Amino acid sequence: MLQAKAFLFDMDGTLVDSTEVVENEWRRFSARFDLDAEEVIAFAHGRQTIDTVIHFLGAGEEAVTAAEELDARELVILDGIVAMAGAADLLKRLPQERWALVTSASRELAINRMRAAGLPLPAVMVCAEDVAEGKPSPEGYLKAASILGYHARHCLVFEDAEAGIRAGNASGARVIAVVPDANGAQDAFACATLTMLNIVPDNNGFRITLRTAEE
Repeated sequence: MLQAKAFLFDMDGTLVDSTEVVENEWRRFSARFDLDAEEVIAFAHGRQTIDTVIHFLGAGEEAVTAAEELDARELVILDGIVAMAGAADLLKRLPQERWALVTSASRELAINRMRAAGLPLPAVMVCAEDVAEGKPSPEGYLKAASILGYHARHCLVFEDAEAGIRAGNASGARVIAVVPDANGAQDAFACATLTMLNIVPDNNGFRITLRTAEE
């Protein structure tokens, strides 16, 4: 059982299923620059576009232009964007003032994808342009917790990517890794889908448990 006063959610792969769109764009990028697509995709998972591009191309005008082109394409490719299993139901049960979105996407892209997936927009969103350092830096999670009015240690982070899990742990929050293979998550409580979680009010916070087969 876990306890928390507030919830901090990653977006892509946690609340929103955008895997096909994202991976297709990184494959195009990899082909253009003669890079190993699987290596690029593995590194990019959970990170800001510009950080990934610079990692493979080096800093410079070419990297900035390539990142801008990638971001511009993703803004308008919304076909196939859907909510992850259990995301809509979970968010409906949380008070607006108790949860935030912490994403490596830009604010515009985050809004587009959340709306395309039919998910509510939170009052607090910490996006790529809101931080000096992206994940795995804990800056985004620390900032979101502060805006909500809670210390990170009283928050629960939901993540699917290694970079995000590292960011959540570094912030001092507890982390739930939403991953198909629970054995693949290190340093985090794991569940295969959000449908497995049971969240109920408990005093001034919430109690989080895994659902039983009968629930």
